[in-house]
Amino acid sequence: MNTFPKTVPAACAPLSPAAPRRVLATRRAGWAGRLARALARTGIQPNTVSIAGLVCAAMACVAFVVALELTATSRAGVLIAAAAAIQLRLLCNLLDGMLAIEHDLRTKSGEIFNEMPDRIADVLILVGAGYSVSTLPYGAVLGWAAAIVALFTTYVRVLAGSLGLTQHFIGPMAKQHRMFTLTLATVISSIEAPLGQPPFGIYAGLAIIVAGSLLTIVRRTRRMVAEVNGR
Repeated sequence: MNTFPKTVPAACAPLSPAAPRRVLATRRAGWAGRLARALARTGIQPNTVSIAGLVCAAMACVAFVVALELTATSRAGVLIAAAAAIQLRLLCNLLDGMLAIEHDLRTKSGEIFNEMPDRIADVLILVGAGYSVSTLPYGAVLGWAAAIVALFTTYVRVLAGSLGLTQHFIGPMAKQHRMFTLTLATVISSIEAPLGQPPFGIYAGLAIIVAGSLLTIVRRTRRMVAEVNGR
């Protein structure tokens, strides 16, 4: 969904049609356009879709936590459900922006609903994933670490916007990259479960998210500083 224009402080321009947006190839996909049009015809508001994304994140969190206590076969199914919930969360994130911009359904509170549920969703999913690997060394800590650095990548982006600078959505661990990595890792762990293996896939996925997010923070900060110094 849209964010604030680079030349105006964030608090001043929540509805600017010229605001920068995350570049997503799926936004141009035919199926995405058809789905957005269908939702627009029902009159559903972008804010409602944003909250639905948060609900999907909560479902993924519950699935991750519950999976830890299940038998191997049941764990595999629940982990697949967690992966599906993560992707549904991303679908909601895609559609709320398309409804707001392409179908002109923006609201005055749209930026609040765009940002806050997303941040909560990141924490729920990543912390939940951490608890699903709490039987491995520092598994829960790894989940919390992933959540913290994920929040900080967003903080750097929004800080740039608040200073009237360009908001950079670059990775390697922007939101869609984090969620793709964790989805893939979760599917791998769903295969590990029936084999009697610990969830090494999720554990490795969280480690990659932490390392990649730290690099993302550095890259975004460097661009922000370079833009300030170039004024």
